[in-house]
Amino acid sequence: MTIISRLRPGHADALLAFERENRAYFSASVPDRGDDYFTGFAARHRELLAEQDAGLHHFHLIEGADGTVLGRVNLVGVAGGSAELGYRIAERAAGRGLATWAVRRICEVAVTEYGLTALRAETTLDNAGFRAVLARAGFEPVEDVMFGVRPGRRYVLDLRGDTFPAR
Repeated sequence: MTIISRLRPGHADALLAFERENRAYFSASVPDRGDDYFTGFAARHRELLAEQDAGLHHFHLIEGADGTVLGRVNLVGVAGGSAELGYRIAERAAGRGLATWAVRRICEVAVTEYGLTALRAETTLDNAGFRAVLARAGFEPVEDVMFGVRPGRRYVLDLRGDTFPAR
């Protein structure tokens, strides 16, 4: 059974292993985190947990039945009833509907556990998979943006009332 769990201190080793294992895969579609991310991981993990405890962000792991990390799905920049959604799925778990399931589930959690009313997301136009997941979860495109020299798009999802399809 696959579950989504809130990030905890005990997740550090498994999360670091996930990020290392998928570094090259992720770098093909998003900017690399850089070597400092990996060498300073323990301190950064503690900082993220403190920010989560302060209500600034909500971090989650997607875990397989054996406890391995298959992905992460996060709500960052929580303010005014909204947050920005981001996710990463392990290469070995990609293409099987896991991202769509996780994004829909975290949208429900955003409403029921965190009281959010809207989510935002951004991606490059060449990231067709990410854009497809957002569309399946009900996100609507609102404007074009640039990621350095790469064109992208910003999306929003209204979590209130009948406009939220995951309910």
